[in-house]
Amino acid sequence: MSLFATKSIEQLKAESQETGEHSLKRVLGPWNLITLGIGAIIGAGIFTLTGTAASHYAGPAVVLSFVLAATACCFAGLCYSEFASMIPISGSAYTYGYATLGEFWAWVIGWDLILEYSVCAGTVSISWSGYVVSFLRDMGITIPPALIASPGTVLVETVAGKWEILSNVVNRYSPEAVAALPHATAIINLPAIIVVALVTIVLIRGISESATVNGIIVFIKVAVVLLFVAAGVFYIKAENWTPFIPPNTGEFGHYGYTGLVRGAGVIFFAYIGFDAVSTAAQEARNPQRDMPFGMLGSLVICTILYIMVALVLTGIVPYTELNVQEPSTVGIETTGRNWLAPFITIGAIAGHT
Repeated sequence: MSLFATKSIEQLKAESQETGEHSLKRVLGPWNLITLGIGAIIGAGIFTLTGTAASHYAGPAVVLSFVLAATACCFAGLCYSEFASMIPISGSAYTYGYATLGEFWAWVIGWDLILEYSVCAGTVSISWSGYVVSFLRDMGITIPPALIASPGTVLVETVAGKWEILSNVVNRYSPEAVAALPHATAIINLPAIIVVALVTIVLIRGISESATVNGIIVFIKVAVVLLFVAAGVFYIKAENWTPFIPPNTGEFGHYGYTGLVRGAGVIFFAYIGFDAVSTAAQEARNPQRDMPFGMLGSLVICTILYIMVALVLTGIVPYTELNVQEPSTVGIETTGRNWLAPFITIGAIAGHT
């Protein structure tokens, strides 16, 4: 059999129409697909990447970087939408590759997707664990350090109950101070394992249950984003937006128009995930109509939210001061509304989930 044998669209459609206990059900409507896209796109990086791109590359013009990145995503989204409408079955790029390039390239693409989602799931679950451990600590619940990181990871207690990875604190303390801090060695990252197990159980239950849980999570994190925008808009200082496009420093990509473009390249990562909508093509009620609506609709909504956050964040904090790990924290401290901090953490947890 040829490695480059393809499957016709008719054959793929026939396979997708097979019925049985494990067959996929077409139950998702257009708004389910939009929330699926928003859930995949918006994560905790909505604040982090905004601060990074503004401070390093684009300044307040990071807003235009978001628009430029969104435009590029729309072209890719149109391609995915066309494929999903023409080949309305699960598999995303794997299936499209099988229909056009052949079995070998479909096999390569399929394993690439498995690798991508596996690595991302592991990375995100570890980050989720960090946010949850921090949130529980603020609530007075302390998880033993042996249960909050990968096996063999050396942790130090920098503040009472706050354990950090040793390599993350060596630059903030002298060697003597680090040696004097309490040390511990992690055995297992239990919160990360728990969240992966819980999400897996939800997915196994079925697409309807998954869509419902995803809808709730999307509502929470969008509400947190809007809360941040609503609270910060009253503290915007127009002078922080001047100059809107900072003059280039003489280095390519460091402010100016080249910085705007470079910022778009960094921000593009914030849009990764919109293609996940295409994996649900076989579970959409009317894929020819609903897939473009879900994919492009989620991109438009996320772009609007990103622009709002960028305008508020650069409006309340000078862009030169956003080169920090948690720009949202700087923004909250600037407004003086520290009660927002727990909500931002909840939004980050929802975004990771």
